[in-house]
Amino acid sequence: MRISRFLLLIIAIGTFSGALHAQIPASAASYYRQGRDFMVEEDWYSASEVLLECLRINPAHVEATSALADCYYNLGEFDEALVWVRKARVLARGDIPLANLEAFILIALGQLDRASSVIAESLSREPYNKEALFAASELDIARGRAGDAVQRYHEAVRRYPDDRRLLVSLALVQGSLGNTEQAKTYIERAMLYHPDDYRVYYYAAYLDAEAGRIGSAIAYAERSLFYKPGFDAARSLLANLLYRTGRYEDAARLADEAIAFNQKNLSSWYLKGMSYVRLGRLGDARTIFINALAIDQGDEFIRIALEERLIADTNLEDPARVRWAEYHFNRARDYRARNLSDQALFEYRRGLRINPYAKDRKEYAEILRLQGYPARYVDELRFMQQLGIADKTVNDAVEAYDALLAETVRRQWGVDPTFSDSRHWNIAIFSVVSQSSFYHADAGALIASYIKDSLIHDRNIIPMNIELRQPTFSTAFREAREAGADYFLIVSVNENDRDISIKGELFIARTGSPAGVFSSYRTGADKLRNVALGITSQLSASLPFRGVLLQYKQGQGLIDKGKADGVKTGLMYNVVKRNQTVIKNEGIGIIYSTEDVVGTLLISAVDEEVSSGTLSRSGFFDRIAEGDEIVILPETQDTAPPADQQYIADPELRALLRTLQ
Repeated sequence: MRISRFLLLIIAIGTFSGALHAQIPASAASYYRQGRDFMVEEDWYSASEVLLECLRINPAHVEATSALADCYYNLGEFDEALVWVRKARVLARGDIPLANLEAFILIALGQLDRASSVIAESLSREPYNKEALFAASELDIARGRAGDAVQRYHEAVRRYPDDRRLLVSLALVQGSLGNTEQAKTYIERAMLYHPDDYRVYYYAAYLDAEAGRIGSAIAYAERSLFYKPGFDAARSLLANLLYRTGRYEDAARLADEAIAFNQKNLSSWYLKGMSYVRLGRLGDARTIFINALAIDQGDEFIRIALEERLIADTNLEDPARVRWAEYHFNRARDYRARNLSDQALFEYRRGLRINPYAKDRKEYAEILRLQGYPARYVDELRFMQQLGIADKTVNDAVEAYDALLAETVRRQWGVDPTFSDSRHWNIAIFSVVSQSSFYHADAGALIASYIKDSLIHDRNIIPMNIELRQPTFSTAFREAREAGADYFLIVSVNENDRDISIKGELFIARTGSPAGVFSSYRTGADKLRNVALGITSQLSASLPFRGVLLQYKQGQGLIDKGKADGVKTGLMYNVVKRNQTVIKNEGIGIIYSTEDVVGTLLISAVDEEVSSGTLSRSGFFDRIAEGDEIVILPETQDTAPPADQQYIADPELRALLRTLQ
């Protein structure tokens, strides 16, 4: 059958037209529409990609510029988000939604004063602008004024009674304040108005988990996944809840699903590894942590989890210890090169905790010498001799410093402080299993272990060897009391992907009464290490000076505290009859009767770890005896909270509000 020339011409024209159309690039408007579609699906990476293409074609496209800023904000790239939102505000001056977005970004960056100015400007123009009210409430929370945020939300809810975001926000803030019943009222109201919204069920699950209603929390998380299968936040929360209820295999399965979707989901790698730890599959757990660190060497939670397993489960001679300790030794050397001695000391100590046989101990000893502790320097070198890892340089240094230290207080009195029990506070460290964390299951137990390990180097505290994970406060109290602790510390964690806050609640082990609260907040690199050290330093500083009279000869006394404990010549201490001091029933401190003060000690010579001075008896008879307690009470009580406690925002709450669309 022959085809007419006319038909062939029509086909050719159509083919040419189609080819020509295929070569015409998509318009900026079409890229923008694609970007908005991706944003609706919360696919921020794809959205940012096509929005950048839109702006390449039309750099003045204000809607695309604004949308790109929104994408970067949701990706947590706040610096970049600020750049783009300011470009958008130049293109659309006076636009209040853009001003509100800038305020949210500034809050996320911690630029609270600048955010406050932007919010004030928006509210002056539109006093009841909903987004501006959200920004003002989030600013209150960032400043640690959650109560003010509640009032703002209440006012907004009266105007917008069925607004999902307002109801959920109010429920989350009430929950963070411990008002669990009010939080439940508002989240149930949100579910009533929005029965098919997967996000509402996710936040309901979170709130029930915080309130200890684990069964209903699991049900809500499963319902969230029913309405949106693959919703990563709900899947992670469900896995966390299953872990908390002891369903470790199910938690590991969900973690595997999340990893299959995103290989770089480190919180899921962490959860899978921790689940294997609880299942007793310790070798598999170490392998999982090692694989996760290959993705990101800087993940502190995973690194500490791995190190804790190495310390607990492997022999001291295991080659794996050498490999993983080297990370800390390299960091220590880097800190030394920058004259950051305290940070270097921490890294050396952590490395030596993992691999005690490392020859890097010599470098650690050298820092002690440079800080003015030659006796401790020699003690470390002697330990290397005992381990059989000393070289000629070490042996020569020990011999040389033995001669230099001949006239020290410890030599004059013939004592070896390394065998003296100079720690006088028994502290049990715990984490209650029911304490949740938005990102890392059992974060409290992991950081409690980290804090306990740090306290090994505190000269005043004995971190007691008791199981860290306790099911309830009551069991923690019983364990501490029966073990003979003076105090017990319960560690809880609040975190998001950028910030972490730790609270350490100290209780009197004899009665279970509250003694004190320590809080520490950090962001940025090494935040976990720094936040844990914040708690240990506050705890150490809060405990009163306590020593023992080791020797008493002809009006002179030797005590087990020295320069490392803040002892100085000219200081006066009370000498209290042995076993007569009692821990206060409330707060932190010790009390004793004036009748039990048997004398005073005036310090005249100070060594690194021991000191000596002149003893003066109280009363006619000399009742001073070796073993009596040496105490000093502060002249004034500083009621100001430590620096870490003066300004603590709730990072977990802020992360939840930030992701609430």
